Amino acid sequence: MNRSRRIKLQVFRSAVFLVMGVFFLVPIAAMFEFSTRGNSVTAPRTMEAWTNIIKTPDLVDAIIASLELAAITSIAMLVLLLPTMVWVRLRLPRLNRIVEFICLLPLTIPAIALVVGLFPISRWMRINISDSILMLSFFYLILVMPYSYRALDAGLAAIDIKTLSEAARSLGAGWGTVMLRVIVPNMSSAILNACLLSVAVVLGEYTFANLLTYENLQVAIAYVGLVSAGTSIAVAVASLLFAFVLLMVLSFVGRPRERMARAEETIVAPESRILPLRDSYIGVQK
Repeated sequence: MNRSRRIKLQVFRSAVFLVMGVFFLVPIAAMFEFSTRGNSVTAPRTMEAWTNIIKTPDLVDAIIASLELAAITSIAMLVLLLPTMVWVRLRLPRLNRIVEFICLLPLTIPAIALVVGLFPISRWMRINISDSILMLSFFYLILVMPYSYRALDAGLAAIDIKTLSEAARSLGAGWGTVMLRVIVPNMSSAILNACLLSVAVVLGEYTFANLLTYENLQVAIAYVGLVSAGTSIAVAVASLLFAFVLLMVLSFVGRPRERMARAEETIVAPESRILPLRDSYIGVQK
């Protein structure tokens, strides 16, 4: 690539990042400005709306419940999807399309229809199992399945799981060891992507919780907004910043491994060029 083309590409990337940054940051800045307004036009800025988040017990309980739901849903998603996708790729490749269709099916069904269909199950679970809001994790697992499937599928497609699993099995490793010590470390970025998508979907979900009469973060924001608009906007901004921090952490997780891989390539490459020459030289002497 010549110098002028490289400069044009850098300018294009900078322009795209600038436009997308303005698109995302301007609404968040406007929300933060609204949440810090005083009671009148001439009143000074105040952080009362942000301090009210901690002072509202129902809102704190809803935040804790939503974080617990996000954690439970992410773990359940990995336990259900990852072994299933690996097993289908290794043993039952003909079922790959069927599994993909089942996982992507919730995208085609409206949330209202899903709630109507799951309402009898929810009522049975409340009577026979528990009335806790954490029961929503079973329903949220259906919602996050399409997004998580795509992220995990991209990670599995980037590695040769058949060769890795056969090599580990030939060395005496069990399937649990193959999953935890061979496959999972080689697709850590895909797993983090799937977990991030699950957390984002759970923290932003409103329809299921509202229609099933549970109070999660979004339902609590709607209720608080009827009394204090500034507090509800402050909670919304805080949830967006939380997702942004998770995304930034995710973007820096894979970089150390990439630097190590590049360093190993620079070290191994010269040796791989020297050894054939050395072998040929020895053969000529013989």
